[in-house]
Parts: sequence; C-alpha cells; structure tokens
Amino acid sequence: MEILVITGMSGAGKSQALNVLEDLGYFAMDNLPPALIPKFAEIASVANYVSKVCVVVDVRSGKFFDDLLSSLAKLEEMNIDYKVMFLEAREDVVIKRYKELRRPHPLNQSIVKGYKEEKQILKNIKSRADYLIDTSDLSNQELKKAIREILKIDKEDALKISICSFGFKNGILKDADLVFDVRFLPNPFYIPELKHLDGESEETKKYVMSYDVTKEFINKCVDMLTFLIPNYLKEGKTVLVVGIGCTGGFHRSVVIANEIGRVLKALGNNVTVTHRDKG
Repeated sequence: MEILVITGMSGAGKSQALNVLEDLGYFAMDNLPPALIPKFAEIASVANYVSKVCVVVDVRSGKFFDDLLSSLAKLEEMNIDYKVMFLEAREDVVIKRYKELRRPHPLNQSIVKGYKEEKQILKNIKSRADYLIDTSDLSNQELKKAIREILKIDKEDALKISICSFGFKNGILKDADLVFDVRFLPNPFYIPELKHLDGESEETKKYVMSYDVTKEFINKCVDMLTFLIPNYLKEGKTVLVVGIGCTGGFHRSVVIANEIGRVLKALGNNVTVTHRDKG
C-alpha cells in the first residue's frame, strides 16, 4: 500500500488535487486528523482494503496538525511507503482566490496575516515534501497534468473508459458521454433459437458478428474512440462513459460493448464493460 499525504497552503488547490487523485483511483480522504493516519494504514494494510490512499492534512486540523510529523515517523516504523505532496501559491494569488470565494482564511480574518502565519507553521513539513507544486499560474487542467507527470501515471491509466450496454426501451444511459445506437444491426430476437440467449452466449455473438456491417461499425467506433481518447486526456478528462444501446439491451448491444471493450483493452486502455439491462 502507498499513502500520499497532500498538504500545503490554504487556497493553493489541495481540494482540487484530491479530486484529481480520486479520479485516478486513489482512496481519498479530506481533512483527516494526522494522528489517525497510522491507524487507518494499519487497518487498510491488514484487510487489503485499498492499495492507494491520499489524504489531505492541513491547518484546518488545528492543534491536531502538530501530530503530522510524528505520524509520518510512525508510518516509517510500520514500513509503509508514503510520499508528501506540498502545494503552495504566491500571496497575491491566495488573496485573490479567497476574495473570489468570499471565505475567511482558517487562521486569521486577515488573509495576509493568515498567509504569513501558515507559511511559518508549514515550513518544517515543506522541507520534508517529496513533491512540490506551485499552483500560482496553473489552471485546473494544468494541475491535473502536473500531478499525472509527477506521479508518473501513464496516460492510458489516467483515463478510465466505461462501456455499458443498455436497452432504449428502458431509457437512455443518463451518465453517458457518448451513445451509439446499434438498433440497425440484425436482431437475434427474431431467431427462435437465439431469442432467449443473451449477448454473452457464443451463439448470439457468432450471429451478430457474422455480418460485415457489424465488423465495419466496430472498426469505425474504435477508430473514433482512439482519436478521441488522447484529445480527452489533453483536456484533463479522467472518466469516459460510452453507452451502446439496442432495443432491449439483451442481445446486440451486449455483443458490441464486449467487442469494443476487448479491442480497446488490447490497445492498452483502462476499460471496464458492464451491461445495464442484460439481467
């Protein structure tokens, strides 16, 4: 198990960083009292609960924040790998962000005084940081890119592709980014021996895949998706949901979803395939 501790200046983007890491497969916790980190690590490592954890620890913990360095030392005693990511931003940028949010600084009603106090409090943990990110001039997309590069996360792993078959008669897939309608393909429903066999069966798959139009459709879909994937990544997208719909979500869409998923996986993408209406 690896633990990534995110800390740093208030207003520097720790919450955004936490969201990025959660999208990348980390079990994410915000504002965890530092003294609880070793206990959680102990429970998680014994139960094989999670493999990657990120926690935000900052001055919102109040006096509890003083426990951070001793908690890190405890992790070392437990032989648990951890890294510290420290986020900071220039004073003028932090002031601007707080004014836009119309929120007080956690240490002082004066943002300027709070910034200076916090900088002093954090100097020791900053010196321990494995990763240092200055977010002053970074957009949210650029912060995502910086985190992926720092943690050496492959682009293929950075985008999770979820392919889901469904039936239009039960309603469209509401969370889909892209929807493909395969009701134009020959329907196994009208073949007596296939009517009650879903798209997972070899007989149904063989029937649907026997048509040239099916193969051509799959090739064109894969071509489009392989074009879109790197472009979505450039924009910082981390999850892509692709819906494949037929009439009932039992035959054609299941076959097509499985086949597109198989091809994309073979190309090195992080793909999961599910079937909403197969039963």
